[in-house]
Amino acid sequence: MINFNGNVLEQEKNVLTQNRAFLYGDGVFETLKIVNGKILFLEDHYFRLMASMRVVRMEIPMNFTMEYFEEQILNLVRQKEISSSARARITVFRNNGGLYLPKTNEVSYLIHATPLENAVYVLNTASYEVDLYKDFYVTKQLLSSVKTTNKLINVTGSIFAHENGLENCILLNDTKNVVEVLQGNLFMLTGKKLITPPVSEGCLNGVMRKQILALAKKMDGIEVYEEIISPFDLQKADELFLTNVITGIQSITKYRKKEFTANLAHLLVQKLNESISEN
Repeated sequence: MINFNGNVLEQEKNVLTQNRAFLYGDGVFETLKIVNGKILFLEDHYFRLMASMRVVRMEIPMNFTMEYFEEQILNLVRQKEISSSARARITVFRNNGGLYLPKTNEVSYLIHATPLENAVYVLNTASYEVDLYKDFYVTKQLLSSVKTTNKLINVTGSIFAHENGLENCILLNDTKNVVEVLQGNLFMLTGKKLITPPVSEGCLNGVMRKQILALAKKMDGIEVYEEIISPFDLQKADELFLTNVITGIQSITKYRKKEFTANLAHLLVQKLNESISEN
């Protein structure tokens, strides 16, 4: 028997009772964008998911190939009739049993999907103000680069942003350097130098981060670096933007008293859509 919100029920009536993702954050996930029946950057998502499972010592099912992964997601969005433009999330979690020490390393997965308004990436130029979130810090370790179901820093940071009239917050690591924003990776343009923190600083090894790095390296007049960024560096920047697979690129218009342009972001969104249409 269990007590759920004041009601005593049979344990079997609540699937969360033994779910390890719920109890211990013992899960990993990927969020993907589907456009016209195709998963964008499928290979990058697949290999990152496999790497995440290996890092947390989950057993990878023999049938969990990239083709299987693709079929399961596309089948769902087709049945929901949203395959023209959709967001899907696949969460992989260790099967029930055990306390901190699991009884098995076998896994199950859950996929859910919702429609998206835009199939192509569109740069939102509305006011987008950010500030630092300093209640908690990201540690510089491999686990920080894995998308696990433990996202309490992102949750509490989002609450902080909402309470303070901000669109987003910048996360810092335990050496007080910039890591990323709550919903993606961060890029900073100073002069002709485009910088994003290296994964070794604790940031997520983002799929869109990889695409933007590749596109920017092909642009004339832009020098691309993965370097440490301090909070002080942000106020000297000409442009700041964040990246993730669902949004693409989001320009940051204001950090504290400094306001920023969005010229490079506009060009990169154009090149991103062109690269997708070519593949």
